[in-house]
Amino acid sequence: MNDDKKIMDREQGLARTLTQRQLTMIGLGGAIGTGLFMGSGIAIGYAGPGVLLSYLIAAVIAVVMMYSLSEMAVAHPTAGSFGTYAELYLNRWAGFVVRFTYWAAQSIAIGGEAVAIGLYMSFWFPDIPVWMWTTGFGAAIIYANARSVSTFGSLEYWLSTIKIFAICAFIVFGLAVVFGIGRPAVGFDHYTAHDGFIPHGFWGVWMGVLIAIFSFYGIEIIAVTAGEAADPAKAVPRAMRTMIARLVLFYVLSLGIMLAVVPWPETGAKEVAHSPFVKVFTFFDFRYAAAAMNLVLISAALSSMNANLYLCSRMLFSLARAGLAPAAIGTLSASGAPVAAIGVSSIGVGIAVLTSVFSPVAYGYLFGVALGGGILVWLMILLSHLSFRKTWEKSGKARSAVHAPWFPWLQYLGIFLLVAVLVTMAFDTEFWNVGVISASVWLAFLSGVYVLKFGARRQKAPLVKT
Repeated sequence: MNDDKKIMDREQGLARTLTQRQLTMIGLGGAIGTGLFMGSGIAIGYAGPGVLLSYLIAAVIAVVMMYSLSEMAVAHPTAGSFGTYAELYLNRWAGFVVRFTYWAAQSIAIGGEAVAIGLYMSFWFPDIPVWMWTTGFGAAIIYANARSVSTFGSLEYWLSTIKIFAICAFIVFGLAVVFGIGRPAVGFDHYTAHDGFIPHGFWGVWMGVLIAIFSFYGIEIIAVTAGEAADPAKAVPRAMRTMIARLVLFYVLSLGIMLAVVPWPETGAKEVAHSPFVKVFTFFDFRYAAAAMNLVLISAALSSMNANLYLCSRMLFSLARAGLAPAAIGTLSASGAPVAAIGVSSIGVGIAVLTSVFSPVAYGYLFGVALGGGILVWLMILLSHLSFRKTWEKSGKARSAVHAPWFPWLQYLGIFLLVAVLVTMAFDTEFWNVGVISASVWLAFLSGVYVLKFGARRQKAPLVKT
């Protein structure tokens, strides 16, 4: 049996019940969360109206990464996804590092979403500590994930539907304000009224890219769900194309409208307290609408938590099946859910609870740590794809249903931009260097563990032979 077939076979057992419709909504659920609803306020504070350029730059990186990842996912539909591809096409160390890094980053991101829910709840209950909401909502999502993949898929579908409906309603409301439907037209004067379209120069726009990348972080869930898709060859490429189009539309259009209807200093702030989407309705003194939007944001954060916990548990399941984590974590429940992996992956909620107890800026710290790990994962995906394409073409196999265009130049562009983001984070002492420091320490720790565990058995060449 070939090495690649062995790796695919060891991750069997997960229920293949997710439809293309559910895959699309799950992908949106993973990518539309507090990065847009809460983090966009930080991005606006950096870039002003120029944040639209920030999100377009991040969207280019995300599209390149998703084309690369989807091409591999259709060729190898497995729960280990890019962790498996790194092991196949780079080496075993790479597979070990990318899986554990993604698991850790997403675990922290889950905690960040839980903290965001606590901040949202303070809109109504300012006297109740954030950590209490973090604990309660975290426990609810853990329970939902542990039941079955069909339960997860249905919950994620409806939670994602709620937030997408809310974004669409926000866009309709904003367009009415901009073009004067039922009220005097606001127009687009706010784009340049406060120190111009790019008030803090290109550096502000580039700093906004950091937030924007985190906002798109989570779209890789489409490839992970390929291991539980009913027909991955058809479902994955369709879901990917639909999701990318919707993401760019939702992010750019909703932010563009927000910047048009309200002066950007009203919604932009480097310290988050409430969502800028809620601030828009508060600015117009629509208190009931603000409360309704806040409720939607809670469901959006729950959706993102739900999707991220799914991602974490499948990656840890893949690690266990590969012999890189305790075998007990690779077991499945009667319904086909990796319950043990879900339990261990919930550690991020515990970290979030402790962080929110001791720090008023817990969300920011969790945000930075998750972003540092996430960028390392995206870099590894692009590197894996460079090796995958060359190996696949030499093997003479048929072209995948998804074929990343302009290979390898777009992959090189994506790698360059991601490295530039890491360098920017490293030299920013205000906030972002926490992400680079934590990622560096984590990478050194994982490498040490790998050497101690595997020693001379570690593989220095790709598992797939050409």
